[in-house]
Amino acid sequence: MNTTPPVAVEITSLANAKIKDVVRLRQRSHRDDAGLMLVEGYREIHRALDHGYKPTALFYCPDLWLKHENEPALVAQCAALGARLYTCSKPVFEKIAYRERPDGLLAVGPQIAVTLADLSLPPDALLLVCESIEKPGNLGTMLRSADASGAAAVIVCDPCTDIHNPNVVRASTGTLFSMPVAVAGAQETVAWLKANGFAIMAATPHAEKLYFEQPLTGRVALCLGSEQYGLTDTFMNDAGLRVRIPMLGVADSLNVSAAATILLSEVVRQRICAGSVTPPPAEPWHGESTHDQ
Repeated sequence: MNTTPPVAVEITSLANAKIKDVVRLRQRSHRDDAGLMLVEGYREIHRALDHGYKPTALFYCPDLWLKHENEPALVAQCAALGARLYTCSKPVFEKIAYRERPDGLLAVGPQIAVTLADLSLPPDALLLVCESIEKPGNLGTMLRSADASGAAAVIVCDPCTDIHNPNVVRASTGTLFSMPVAVAGAQETVAWLKANGFAIMAATPHAEKLYFEQPLTGRVALCLGSEQYGLTDTFMNDAGLRVRIPMLGVADSLNVSAAATILLSEVVRQRICAGSVTPPPAEPWHGESTHDQ
């Protein structure tokens, strides 16, 4: 494959109209009006492309590339998919980047639209349902944990932050593109879960059973609510599996993304023990960590 970057439009002015358009996409109202989103970072863009995402534009700055080994191929791949290319000076790219340490790659592309009707799920599907999550970083981390747990899909209910927020994409490390992420209302979601045979599992400090005392090997929808208020009665009233995470210190609750990771890990443990899930082999050890956990 030819990894020489195709011809790109060069941008060196901070006042360039294209740059101003990209900066505006940090705001939800502008993203929704344009139907666009930002995807920044090599890993995130690479995962998006691997799962069929087609960006409409790519802004890049070779002066910020980490190794200059893989980036040219990614630029060429975006161009082959029809993306317009813009090469930026370092000050220009730093203006459009939202990362503290940008790696010189930022794609613009269409928003993702998935509904409950679009979901096609296996018999013993695991779902993560996130109701009214407020912080983009929490939502993105929950998507990443759901991906690691082999969840079939994530349902985002009554979102306070939209799934296209740049920090959702960043915190998900691009797993936003590797699994279906449907957006729906709470009542619609509960009705759909019941109609499709899902056990609704709700985490609440008022539950009698601990999270590892409930059977979680069938069709399970793990539901978590907002950081401040938790799940609404819409979910709690139909939750057949209510569980709590034991809190042994002075804190009475966990960050919602941490709680999701703990609960998802228990689902995975039970499914491995039941033989319905086979864990992948361990990665070879090369003497140093090659990625974060």
